[in-house]
Amino acid sequence: MSATQLSALVRTGDPHTALRRFLALDAVVTGANALAYLALSGPLGRLLGVDSTLLLALGAFLAVYAAAVGLLASRTRPAALPVRAVVEINLAWAAVSCLALVLWLTPSTAGAVWTVVQALTVAGFAVLQYMALRARQDISD
Repeated sequence: MSATQLSALVRTGDPHTALRRFLALDAVVTGANALAYLALSGPLGRLLGVDSTLLLALGAFLAVYAAAVGLLASRTRPAALPVRAVVEINLAWAAVSCLALVLWLTPSTAGAVWTVVQALTVAGFAVLQYMALRARQDISD
């Protein structure tokens, strides 16, 4: 994806704004996921074939993570190091999610599909955030 395509995707030519929008979208989606896991761990656990205690723990982690990413997105110019950390955590989350399917989880079909879809979504956020960070650094040089 080129810088032009990236700019069109977020409807701005300003890489700072693009980065902040991708971080904010990540925070909103992650926060919604966290709230669902926290509020509906029992029913979601049954639907996904995953222990509700695991969903509660994941929900708590995701709530804190979403707040941190949201705080980063609120900055006029998010610092590169924390943005890189978000990118790396997102990539790690996607990889561990897929490994969990193979190594220790035995979810329902819905749970397996959900795990893959959320891993792809999180990896997509990582790619978009990385590209926006690179575009921002290119104009700073």
